[in-house]
Amino acid sequence: MEAIVAVFSDWGIGSEGTQQVVLRADRKHFREVTEGCAVLVGRKTMEDFPGSRPLKGRKNIVITRQDVEIEGAEVVHSAMEAAVAADACERCLVIGGASVYRQMMPWLDTVYVTKIDLAPPSDSFFVNLDASPGWICREQSPWMEENGVRYCFCTYVRLRKQEGKH
Repeated sequence: MEAIVAVFSDWGIGSEGTQQVVLRADRKHFREVTEGCAVLVGRKTMEDFPGSRPLKGRKNIVITRQDVEIEGAEVVHSAMEAAVAADACERCLVIGGASVYRQMMPWLDTVYVTKIDLAPPSDSFFVNLDASPGWICREQSPWMEENGVRYCFCTYVRLRKQEGKH
């Protein structure tokens, strides 16, 4: 399973349920990576989407503790249910929020990270993969700039046990 996330310099991902800084290039990258795939998202994060609706052009799997039906989405109630639903898909990306990323971390093998060179106050964080044993940045784009904000795209992969040995 994969994930996609935009993080600030301190690995913050948002405050009060939303991203503080949004880059057009990051939105385009998100669309390109997730188009035609399944996405796994928390209910509260989905409510931050345009119209509070599932994303078009993707199978939406929504994880929530609530007993609800969401038109256009498959609803699951636990990380294990989410993993089973994701496994039934050719490709599934976890897209947030923070608690969903944490719950699904054991199943992730690839994380697409947009690094934004700012550190606005955040109340939600993604695990710092640079400081996490078992993860390595396999690819990093050059640093780019949009409206005075520096950013780059990175691909992190989980190391297999034999890769971590020297």
